[in-house]
Amino acid sequence: MNSVIETPAIPPLPRRRLGRTELQVSVVAFGAGPVSGLMTGDDHALQMAVVQRALQNGINWFDTAAGYGQGASESNLGRCLSLLPNGNNVHVATKVRVLFSDSRPLQQQIFEGFHQSLERLKRRSVTLLQLHNGITKQRDDEPFSVSVDDVGGASEIMDTLIELKSHGLVLHLGLTGTGCKDSLRTVIRTGAFDTIQIPYNLLNPSAGKNMGKDFIDRNYGNVLSDSLEVDMGAFAIRVFAGGALLGRSASAHTLTTPFFPLELYRHDGAKSDTLRQEYGVTELAQQAIRFALQHQAIHSAIIGFGAEQEVDAAVLQRSV
Repeated sequence: MNSVIETPAIPPLPRRRLGRTELQVSVVAFGAGPVSGLMTGDDHALQMAVVQRALQNGINWFDTAAGYGQGASESNLGRCLSLLPNGNNVHVATKVRVLFSDSRPLQQQIFEGFHQSLERLKRRSVTLLQLHNGITKQRDDEPFSVSVDDVGGASEIMDTLIELKSHGLVLHLGLTGTGCKDSLRTVIRTGAFDTIQIPYNLLNPSAGKNMGKDFIDRNYGNVLSDSLEVDMGAFAIRVFAGGALLGRSASAHTLTTPFFPLELYRHDGAKSDTLRQEYGVTELAQQAIRFALQHQAIHSAIIGFGAEQEVDAAVLQRSV
């Protein structure tokens, strides 16, 4: 009698409650940013294959932004989700960035930018709209950053975001967790934003713990403790430090971005040399995802995929 050897099924991807939103999100999320280059590129067949594999594996959260590839990420993601079974039954998060150097009023920037995003995404609404500006003490302390007052109670930015929400175009509002730790903490505690996505990885865990005085890297000030106190949804980003943790070559985006620049990439790559030698790249990737998800404030890890196999690996590496 011939026996049939079956390939073990991948266990269902766990979901977690996204803070006070009450949404159930997969513990691994699909990052459509420019580091992997997949969704900002033009290989439409590969994009379809990878998005399809994510859906098959139970990923129900897709993160993009108008600024990723100057709208290319949103367009490619929108096309894929519109053509794939169950593609409309997932959560899509996108972002809008305000520019004080733009002559248009802030309200106009947000309205026009967001509606262009909806067109590219082929959707009538999104689950989450995130402010794609860092928060600092003074406006423009860092590239494109806004101040605490700029996103305060009756500010033009918040009034406009709330108006989009009141029209049913946005279900929840989110914050990009970059900038000054004290400013971030202040805004988190206002309760104006339902979620935050913040760098958190093996090389820089400062968003999730208090660091000693000898810590020389960007210090995110344990703001995840603040998000946890106000029951804010939290996503870990840069789980692989933009690929530096895994010893990958710097992406084209890393060569030009002012946010996580080449200097930081090289610094992180050098810091992770010992870890790669100790664990190997495959095991280190597993450790990185598990590390992010073990923090009680983190609900999902956003991973930038470049191939179907990377989706499978991330799903298998996740921890509940």
